[in-house]
Amino acid sequence: MQGSLPPPADDAIRVLVVDDHVLYRRGLEVVLNQEDDIRVVAEAGNGPDAVAAAADVTPDIVLMDVRMPGGGGIPACRQIRDLSPTTRVIMITTSDDERDLVESIRAGATGYLLKDVPPEEVVAGIRAVHAGQSLLSPSLASTLLDEFASILRSTSEQRTVPAPHLTDRELEVLRLVAQGLGNREIAKRLFISENTVKNHVRNILEKLQMHSRMEAALYAVRERLLDGA
Repeated sequence: MQGSLPPPADDAIRVLVVDDHVLYRRGLEVVLNQEDDIRVVAEAGNGPDAVAAAADVTPDIVLMDVRMPGGGGIPACRQIRDLSPTTRVIMITTSDDERDLVESIRAGATGYLLKDVPPEEVVAGIRAVHAGQSLLSPSLASTLLDEFASILRSTSEQRTVPAPHLTDRELEVLRLVAQGLGNREIAKRLFISENTVKNHVRNILEKLQMHSRMEAALYAVRERLLDGA
């Protein structure tokens, strides 16, 4: 594990960068530290070191490669989310493999970006995820829609076991989350505060025993909850 970097400003978004390529990590560090509201607080070169670093510095965001020698990002994502539920994980990778995308979401990743996106999209993505939104490279949106369609086909003949009871308001929030709305948009739609939305989302994830908004969205599609929207 690499040593922790100098502490960020109190209001900066604290980022842990995880990639097995040192030059790529250094490049991200330079780009991100140019932003007034973002600071790289630690880095790591594989999954186990990422888990240890997250335990040490408790970052707001982990920007992590999917495939790394010595331990990949998907199991590390799951461990980090279990260790620190407030930490959000963005997977960033050269892989457009559907299995990596779906498994990352199931592991609790809140975002998934390809490494060929411009640096400004990485910066914007960090801010969006920190604000409570989910993030997906546009080129991968069709892949996720295909997964949704597959889930619908597989459940057309057999329903899954019902999840713990959600209140009417929680169902409303979950439907809007599944439609891709962020906390601010949901608050405006339902005429409630953003903090109230955050509380509802937290309660939904706890009841469903899930880690991320995208995972909850997959559940909403699987259970055909959007049909009642």
